[in-house]
Amino acid sequence: MQRKAFSAAIDVALKRLNKDREKGLLQIIDLAQKFMGDNFKPEAYEGAKAIVQNPDHKWMKFVNTMLDELDPNVAKMTALNLGFEAAFYGTKTIRKMRQVHHCNIPWLILMDPTSACNLRCTGCWAAEYGYKLNLTYEELDDIVTQGKELGIYFYMFTGGEPLVRKADILKLCKKHHDVAFHSFTNGTLIDEEFCKEVQKLGNLSFSLSLEGFEEANDGRRGQGIFQKVLGAMDLMKRYGLFFGTSVCYTRKNMDAVTSDEFFDLLIEHGCRYSWYFHYMPVGNEADVELMPTMEQREYIYKRIREVRAFEGGKPIMLMDFQNDGEFVGGCIAGGRNYFHINANGDAEPCVFIHYSGANIRENTLLECLQQPLFMAYRDNQPFNDNMLRPCPMLENPEKLQEMVRETGAKSTDLQSPESAEHLCGKCEPYAAEWKEHADKIWAEHPFVKKGYKNYKSEIEGTDAK
Repeated sequence: MQRKAFSAAIDVALKRLNKDREKGLLQIIDLAQKFMGDNFKPEAYEGAKAIVQNPDHKWMKFVNTMLDELDPNVAKMTALNLGFEAAFYGTKTIRKMRQVHHCNIPWLILMDPTSACNLRCTGCWAAEYGYKLNLTYEELDDIVTQGKELGIYFYMFTGGEPLVRKADILKLCKKHHDVAFHSFTNGTLIDEEFCKEVQKLGNLSFSLSLEGFEEANDGRRGQGIFQKVLGAMDLMKRYGLFFGTSVCYTRKNMDAVTSDEFFDLLIEHGCRYSWYFHYMPVGNEADVELMPTMEQREYIYKRIREVRAFEGGKPIMLMDFQNDGEFVGGCIAGGRNYFHINANGDAEPCVFIHYSGANIRENTLLECLQQPLFMAYRDNQPFNDNMLRPCPMLENPEKLQEMVRETGAKSTDLQSPESAEHLCGKCEPYAAEWKEHADKIWAEHPFVKKGYKNYKSEIEGTDAK
């Protein structure tokens, strides 16, 4: 009943947007405050209203462009599923379920429909699994069905290349029309017929992989791939779909993927956002020389904030998975905010950390969340008081080794199993060097330092770890 009421109110607000954009947006903010309530602070709603009432504001221009270009059904389903179901109803249910089941319950689940891919990119960590693993449609459906009972209404597809299974993905989106789905993709399998189907459904968004300009991108992914990705973006923009990019930054491509020219390219082709991921040396053959230098990591920390600032920068929302820990209280893996299910069914704490003690073919979703490795994550999060050192592998490598050893978790890499000691050994010099830089930045940081109270702090009333 609440969803129907929210849906009806969204319909009214969207119609008003066509006549009076400001009044329509203010109505949507009031609607959000009515349903979301204390999910956000009162000043957040007031701040949003102030932006709406300033047509020259950078982010108001961003919103106007997005509303002009998004298909109405896509806009509505995004508001309903990502807004109402995931952010409002889901969040309330998840908080309750954490108390009931005494374990981490995530806000979203990443899952690999397949390990297969139509490309053979140099250094791809997904290829470590091999190319013949698949989750059946029934298994994907069961994961979502179980997840919804726990309050989880947001699911991301990784791989492999998820769109190798696009027929099953569309079928899943249609059945679970109240869920927000998102696919990371290389973009080469996106065609007009697929865009038409996504437009009708409205509940599937995308992040297209792009790691620089044509020469660098095609050098890793194959000749002609860069132009195919841009072509896919243009097609999705024409059909009013919601999409952005996924960028892995390394020592070699740092300058290119943080340049004004790169951001302008993304914006021109219709990207609304971009995920930035630090290169992780996962796999026995991983090249540690691709890890950013300390100067580069300091640079991208500052550069991302500069570009997405309220004033100046560029009209694109940027998220830095490694350097934005302050906004989410450090590491969000192990089921705290998300976890990963690979194409073999193994429930891993993180898309970059391939160890597990549970599999969805043998365990329920709840049992996977209660496995010893995930409980160890829950006991130890946050792994550092400095939110610029969030990861138990990259910045606190002793932590991951300890958790894997004590819980008996096994490597999930079926091609070339890697020990936690080998993986973390590659990170130890980096972690030691970054500590000095990160501690200095954190001490000078103008943002209000945001800690995270883990479940023991909340129960015992003690200070955050």
